[in-house]
Amino acid sequence: MYLKRLQLALIHTAVAMTLVPINSTLNRVMIFDLGISKTLFTLLAIFPYLLSPIQVAIGSFSDRHPLFGYRRTPYILLGLILCVVGVAVSPQVAILMSQNLTLGIIVGVFAFGAWGMGYNLSAVSYLSLASELSGEKERGKTIATMFTVMVIGLIATGISLSRMVPTYDPVVLERTFLIVAASALTLGLLSLIKLEPRFDSSSLTTKADIYTIKQMTSAITANPIAKLFFVYLLLLLAAILGQDVLLEPFGAQAFGMTLEQTSRIVSITYTFTLIAFIVAGILDGRVNKKYIAQSGNLGVLIGFIIIVISGLTVSLTAFYLGITLLGFGTGISTIANLSLMFDLTVPEKVGLYIGAWGFSNGLSRLIGLLMAGIVADVATKITGDALHGYLVVFGIEALMILIASVMLYRIDVSAFQKQAHEPEFTEKVAITAN
Repeated sequence: MYLKRLQLALIHTAVAMTLVPINSTLNRVMIFDLGISKTLFTLLAIFPYLLSPIQVAIGSFSDRHPLFGYRRTPYILLGLILCVVGVAVSPQVAILMSQNLTLGIIVGVFAFGAWGMGYNLSAVSYLSLASELSGEKERGKTIATMFTVMVIGLIATGISLSRMVPTYDPVVLERTFLIVAASALTLGLLSLIKLEPRFDSSSLTTKADIYTIKQMTSAITANPIAKLFFVYLLLLLAAILGQDVLLEPFGAQAFGMTLEQTSRIVSITYTFTLIAFIVAGILDGRVNKKYIAQSGNLGVLIGFIIIVISGLTVSLTAFYLGITLLGFGTGISTIANLSLMFDLTVPEKVGLYIGAWGFSNGLSRLIGLLMAGIVADVATKITGDALHGYLVVFGIEALMILIASVMLYRIDVSAFQKQAHEPEFTEKVAITAN
């Protein structure tokens, strides 16, 4: 199981590292260096997450329809390839937009769309596979391994980007993104070898085949705790993920940081996220998961507040302290909330529930990124100061974290399990869907 756990972690890393160049380098180049509006960039950035509802369908479909004897591997592979294509093409978006805006937008839709479809295909598949291979007792270790290795990969990717692209140069930008794409593809392909055992189709039940997409969605909304957790994740992740496209251009705007310096922000935040994973691993099983999650949420909240203060006082020291707390809090919150997510599943419907939580993740990114771009631009226009546009967004994200933290107290795993396993549960779902 140790080898399979590492393989799952490397697949997770391969997919995640394809997003780093887009969110830590391309966004800075387009927003700050080329002066493209934040709203336009985030409209492209959210395009992939418009596809996130397909995670529910993919999770359920792959549960019931193996391809070539495998339930997850074909979807992971196809998703990885699409992510690689997306990141390889994405530098053309910045280059073309500076020359031909319409053509740049068309290429942007293709690049971000390919990455988004790939992410949705692969994420729900490898998380479902992780749950199936690990079993209930080993899930915590699998989650910790997957995200620890991923963060190490993201730190290395961030450092490499800062060294390979110290200043904006179209040729260097293209070459660097191709290197990241090739590295991710190679890592992912090697990790899939002999990972998933062949599936015995005779063990498939026909019961699941009666459910439509509407009924499967109703299975989530019919359970009050599942619905509450869905909204909780929505608020929490929208706040945490929404800042992804703004931290680098904010650093350039507020403190005059170079492209090389802003590219290192992702390495700094993820270094403390890695430390947080280790802490969360030590606390796992010793402290209530909700308490661990809450401490991470509060760390993120304080981080946002300090980042706002850094902008008001033009304090680079405060900014670094803020992103440090943001990274550490995100790490604690991620491990604890993923553990809760696996607890809020029904064994016979792993793909269904993991797909629903994946949908929440995608919708969160959509809302967070869209809010970040539009609010920042609107606030900038009202105040006449680009810096205040960023600060307004960070303040709103802090408020969202506060609301999510209050909601967490109402999430009861035992109540979810009790209702999910009631004999008449499927009947309630069918009635609700009609």
